[in-house]
Amino acid sequence: MDFVQLVIGILLYFVLFFSIAFILNMLLRSTWFMAAVYPVIIFLIVDDFTMGKYFTEPSWAFPKVLGMITELKLFDILILTGGFAGTIAAGIVIRMLRKSGYQMF
Repeated sequence: MDFVQLVIGILLYFVLFFSIAFILNMLLRSTWFMAAVYPVIIFLIVDDFTMGKYFTEPSWAFPKVLGMITELKLFDILILTGGFAGTIAAGIVIRMLRKSGYQMF
């Protein structure tokens, strides 16, 4: 993977998860909701099987997906970390807006 693709990927994941987290935090009035849900989203991004396997065969699904996460390349980890940074930034922005007096946030 090229360095330019890495930077663009990190930026895209940051903006994508910032916007999703901002909207969810605004609607649910829960500042850190998306940051808590982000590991579940990572499981769904990394795995290659249906979500039903987590409920029907959890003893097979969870070790399999954890093994897949440990096999991620550095570029993938950096891009996913950019998404997590977006969720944290959205929580900070929401908290600052609420502290500044914006009641809808």
